[in-house]
Amino acid sequence: MIGVIVPAHNEEGLLAPCLAALIEASRHADLAGEAVRIVVVLDACTDFSGAIARAYGVETLDVEARNVGVARGTGADFLLADSARWLAFTDADSRVSPAWLVAQLALDADAVCGSIAVDDWDWRTHPENVREYFRKTYVDADGHRHIHGANLGVCAEAYRRAGGFPPLTCSEDVALVDRLIATGARIAWSAAPRVTTSARTAVRAHGGFGDTLSAWATAV
Repeated sequence: MIGVIVPAHNEEGLLAPCLAALIEASRHADLAGEAVRIVVVLDACTDFSGAIARAYGVETLDVEARNVGVARGTGADFLLADSARWLAFTDADSRVSPAWLVAQLALDADAVCGSIAVDDWDWRTHPENVREYFRKTYVDADGHRHIHGANLGVCAEAYRRAGGFPPLTCSEDVALVDRLIATGARIAWSAAPRVTTSARTAVRAHGGFGDTLSAWATAV
């Protein structure tokens, strides 16, 4: 079984397209019918995120941590307890490609760090210099060294050996990859698993991609 974990804190505005994309990816013919379980970890949600997740027929877990490391780890532990062999992570403001899971598994690695694309640049929020800086500096190609919780996969054995996600409010994805590297995991730095994510600045986890974009607005 393949497990997919989506942490969510008040994501009613973007969760539906995220889940629609995940469901499509879970039905890809090249998975040969292998079961895919999608779990949305509702972290201190006070909106309709839970109702949206249930309307899409995916499983939900509730935590009150306001901590993305805890949310991801809770989802991972839940699926590992049901014998998941591979864990794939994305974010509630992101949309995976139909071949996302297939591409991760085809790399035959212990873990996969994927790149991201952005398709919702808003000139009112992101000046041209920010968009141009991202276009020129972001490496969306094999061999990149980006780490995104929105596009991350790891086999169960390597995840357990690394000790899972630490309970960090940001950069939990970087910390997990550091742990994987320290334990000798084979990591694929690949642009093959495709994920499109949001350029919003109303961030849910401070220190993440949205804050990076906001910082660029005054620095570049």
